[in-house]
Amino acid sequence: MRIVGVIPSRGGSTRFYNKPLANIHGKPMVWWVYHHAKEVECFEEVYIATDSEEIKEVCESFGAKVVMTSKDHDTATDRLYEVSQQIDADLYVMINGDEPAIGAKDIVKCIPDNLNSEEFYVSNLMTDFTDPVEVIDTSNLKIVTNKDGICLFISRNPIPYPKGGMNYSYQKFVGVGAFTKNALHYYHDTPRGPIEKIEENDSFRFIENRKDIYYINAHCKTISVDTPKDIEKVEQYMKQSSKLQTVTI
Repeated sequence: MRIVGVIPSRGGSTRFYNKPLANIHGKPMVWWVYHHAKEVECFEEVYIATDSEEIKEVCESFGAKVVMTSKDHDTATDRLYEVSQQIDADLYVMINGDEPAIGAKDIVKCIPDNLNSEEFYVSNLMTDFTDPVEVIDTSNLKIVTNKDGICLFISRNPIPYPKGGMNYSYQKFVGVGAFTKNALHYYHDTPRGPIEKIEENDSFRFIENRKDIYYINAHCKTISVDTPKDIEKVEQYMKQSSKLQTVTI
């Protein structure tokens, strides 16, 4: 099975302009994501998908393969679909460009052991909340699955509500997922539904139409970079962990 890693890296952002190029310990953030993705042994290749010539130039300077994509995409999944039209593969693993702390051993957890690449398949990673304050923070997506790991609902609010007891572990979204070409075609060809529009979460493209998304708990540390302030958290975590010891800056 041919598996490729794809890192969507959008340039224009009003909240954090050129976020993929934000400096983290002397390297652009996208370099860290690319470095971890290249450590995944089952990836035949890793591509950075961007709409920015500046990001393309920086990525190519450290040896990355770049796919130029449209500036008109609303979501990372839209960008991934465009990549799938240019790069042939059985499975596309998307690693969000704002996940610099996610390592190879966690990225692979979204890849199933057995897969018919001609069929519909979507999976995503999640992890446990370790800080109760994060559960009520609306910037964190809360994931609810059934016993088989199939996603039932996603919300920025704390769900499920603990009316019957407190014996529950809340899970949050991690920006790593896997898609067959069939699933990406379905995403592209299906219009946005009312829940996707109001939540602004493209996973509902599948959920609203009863298409299964498997969420796998990676039990990993994730620090998604949404604002410049988040860079401090990432740098502190890297200093305290072994991540800086395994790379040459």
